Amino acid sequence: MEPPPNIAGLFEASELGIEDLEAVRLLLRGGSIIDWHQLDFHDYEAVDRFLRVNEFDSSNEDDMLRLEDIRHQAVDYLTHNFEFEFPESIADGMPARDIFLVASKAGRHQVWACVILKVMHIIHHLAGRELATRLSISHDKMYSAIELKVMQVVEELRAEGFPIIEFEWSRKSRDSLISKLIAKRSTLAASIYDKLRFRMIVRNGTDLLPIMAALHRRLIPFNYVVPGESVNHLIPVSELESGGGSPHESRSPSDHALEQQQQKTAALPVNEFSAPNYKIINFVADLPLRVESFGAEARPDYGHVVFVLTEFQIADKQTSIANELGENNHDAYKMRQHERVRQRLMRGRKSRTLRLRKVDPSTIDKNFT
Repeated sequence: MEPPPNIAGLFEASELGIEDLEAVRLLLRGGSIIDWHQLDFHDYEAVDRFLRVNEFDSSNEDDMLRLEDIRHQAVDYLTHNFEFEFPESIADGMPARDIFLVASKAGRHQVWACVILKVMHIIHHLAGRELATRLSISHDKMYSAIELKVMQVVEELRAEGFPIIEFEWSRKSRDSLISKLIAKRSTLAASIYDKLRFRMIVRNGTDLLPIMAALHRRLIPFNYVVPGESVNHLIPVSELESGGGSPHESRSPSDHALEQQQQKTAALPVNEFSAPNYKIINFVADLPLRVESFGAEARPDYGHVVFVLTEFQIADKQTSIANELGENNHDAYKMRQHERVRQRLMRGRKSRTLRLRKVDPSTIDKNFT
């Protein structure tokens, strides 16, 4: 395999800023923005790009009114539950869109802007989840809308010259879902994140960071990456950091412990049935989706966005080829998983030793149906 790409030399400073690097780092590590204490939006263009990825259009009056409503809910929650006293300019004296800029600039109001944005993030997510349960729309219809959304972005990137040489998506079949739930220690269907999966292969290792940055800018909101579900074997995250650590996360002992755990998680196999030398970038995001994209209507109390859990797998061509050889390939993976299913169902017995007891037809209760 080729050596790790020289991250620092891939972009000019004008092409990839701190915001991009921190977003990609979050995708790769699977952290949470709740642990951040600053953002990196330096102008309205950057804020509006972030809002677009989260399905808010800054030129749409209804979208901006919804953003204001979420801000007011966040302030109300914080003042009633924690008796915080916010500066009036932050609580109500400026457009909610401006809070992203305040949270990105050192000053006495930065911490308050960050606190409000963190709660806004949670309130919006809860509303989107609740909205999805109130719409008479099948999961199939929402999955189709997400597939179309991702496919359109990928085609745009290809047209612009991004070296995406393979792209495919799949939905986990019912049989696969059953097998995965039996094999996992957790048998809750809610813990399955890869019901909808996208797989992308780029030309070589030096293309990985550019495609991750492009996906962050066009498609995947870094704030809705599922914490603890990222695996990264291909991009050395340390090269994305300045001074050996992120400027966005506090550096208390508990934060160091959290970061060490994230590093361990990123180095693990995709799951316990993957071969030890299987390499991939794998992360899960709750992708936002405008309800009108699948024929539904916004609700005043819940907004215009629902969320769909989506898994992404990204690799370069050489790694992808290696992932199909020997014990790495999918058939070997399924064999290991199915063996675990057999063991759990049979409690270690060999399946061929199980026999159904023959029943004498004359003993069957004729009234039984």
